[in-house]
Amino acid sequence: MARAQADVRTAKAGSAAGGHAVTADAPAAGAVAGGGAAKADADARAVKAEGPADGRAVKAEGPADARAVKAEGPADGRAVKAAGPADARAVKAEGPADGRAVMADAPAAEAASDARAVKADGRAVMADAPAAEAASDARVAKAGAPAENAGSRAAKAVATPGWAPADMGAPATFVLLRHGETPLTPQKRFSGSGGTDPSLSGTGREQAERAAAMLAGRGTIQAVVSSPLARTRETAGIVAARLGLDVGIDDGLRETDFGAWEGLTFAEVRERHPDDLNAWLASPDAEPTGGGESFAATATRLAATRDRLVAAHAGRTVLLVTHVTPIKTLVRLALGAPPESLFRMELSAASLSVVAYYADGNASVRLLNDTSHLR
Repeated sequence: MARAQADVRTAKAGSAAGGHAVTADAPAAGAVAGGGAAKADADARAVKAEGPADGRAVKAEGPADARAVKAEGPADGRAVKAAGPADARAVKAEGPADGRAVMADAPAAEAASDARAVKADGRAVMADAPAAEAASDARVAKAGAPAENAGSRAAKAVATPGWAPADMGAPATFVLLRHGETPLTPQKRFSGSGGTDPSLSGTGREQAERAAAMLAGRGTIQAVVSSPLARTRETAGIVAARLGLDVGIDDGLRETDFGAWEGLTFAEVRERHPDDLNAWLASPDAEPTGGGESFAATATRLAATRDRLVAAHAGRTVLLVTHVTPIKTLVRLALGAPPESLFRMELSAASLSVVAYYADGNASVRLLNDTSHLR
């Protein structure tokens, strides 16, 4: 009969707060190995658990010819189990959910020819086979590490195509600048393309200068395109002069025509045209009183303008100086948001927003209503 224990190894449980000692014993009095008398556990298995800091036990036990290693992990019921005969050990890990490493060594009198590593739910599980007659090929794999294992290959195979497309080149990037204030802006009056076409106020010109300074420091603007209305042309001129660029005009960037509501406050429209206002708020197809432009018509116009400018400026960064409704509409279309989202966006005078347009037709909203340059 064999000695009760030929070799007892100590396994440490190392935690973030400090290692707690855990002992792995191999009691095997009178064990039979390969049909004959053998030492009772020629080589006690060492189980090393780098687990939680609360000192939970890891225990390894079993006869020499049919060794079982059982690691009973954290107290919350999570377990790591490795079981199998000495000549064909399998390691099955349903490991601790707290991300700590668990290591199981499976030495044997007749060593395993292949020590397989099985990853458990993304945690590191390592199986080694040092033995009296060592394994000829002990492959070691770490779960979660780049390795030639099935888990890694599967993870690569299911990569989302949308995040790893073929190189489409630089997008057309539109930096959307709302014009500076006019005398009507602080009063919150409807000011579209069918009204008096006011110019910038003193505050509006100062806002344009601040935007110009910020954009000049950024140094990425390659072209400037403006709505034809006075307030946007004036704002664009101030910025373009600072950047050393010319200003192009695109009629598609003009503000919505608010018809008979031009120059009125919201409260005044509510008082004078309540039914028309309610219809306008309820449907993007409704027009302002007096034959103004509906939001649906504005969106159709802006989509065509967007497509034309994207084609003309592929891969470039372009400053578009325009108005509240055009900017909100471009953002809404980029997001695929419903028409009523126009009423749920704030867009301050001289604010900056950014939308990028890619060659595959997708868009990305990168910035909305930035006024940091005005503070």
